Amino acid sequence: MIDLTISNDIAEVVLNAPAKLNALNADDLGELSEAYLKAERADVRALVLRGEGRGFCAGRDISAVDPAHDDVDAYLGQRAMSLFRQMAAFPAPTFAAVHGACLGVGLGLAIATDVVYVAENAKVGSPFANLGATLDSGGHALFYERLGAHRTLDLIYTGEMMSGAEAVTAGLFSRSVGPDELLDFTMERVNRVARGATQAYMASKALVAQLRDGKAGLWESMAAESGEQARLCSTEDYAEGFTAFQEKRPPRFRGA
Repeated sequence: MIDLTISNDIAEVVLNAPAKLNALNADDLGELSEAYLKAERADVRALVLRGEGRGFCAGRDISAVDPAHDDVDAYLGQRAMSLFRQMAAFPAPTFAAVHGACLGVGLGLAIATDVVYVAENAKVGSPFANLGATLDSGGHALFYERLGAHRTLDLIYTGEMMSGAEAVTAGLFSRSVGPDELLDFTMERVNRVARGATQAYMASKALVAQLRDGKAGLWESMAAESGEQARLCSTEDYAEGFTAFQEKRPPRFRGA
């Protein structure tokens, strides 16, 4: 079950199936996609994704899967990948609060999110060798880019988990905090960003996406930055930011 709440320009998307550690079947992926679509249509200024219960997301729900007739490509190659692309393209800043298990498709949800805060004792890795399966949902690319080939294959071959603290030290995610602090820590930052210069944040998100997708190098990115600054000059928030600086007061951004 996927819950969506929109309040004060913030969308809160909750994976709410704690009995199965928020594992996701194909229908759940569709619900999650619809939640992001509704949040985008509501023009929210920030979105946070989290999970109820003991873990963020244990991956794909395979409890009812018949391995002899499993169309895994339809689930991963079509539904999940389409969802990850949709999440990554969400126009406003997105955050995830990750605790407990963050595996498989759950890891993919985190990869597709702008900023990921994790509990220090969260579990990240690839336990799928015991299923005769391999790491999926972008895990190979993330691990290889941040950890290198040796550490990536070590984690995959052995099935050992990284803690949230270890994952942050390795550069996989943004910051780690105590499990009891995670939600408050995340929401404080989400609320701060939702009151900030939304248009400028969206510009930075697009610029980083160009670099991530290999569509820009240094000089191309520099030119794109200049173009974005020129565009932002005509926004209300740009004028407010400069005026507030000149008047030595905190800015009051409206996201416009």
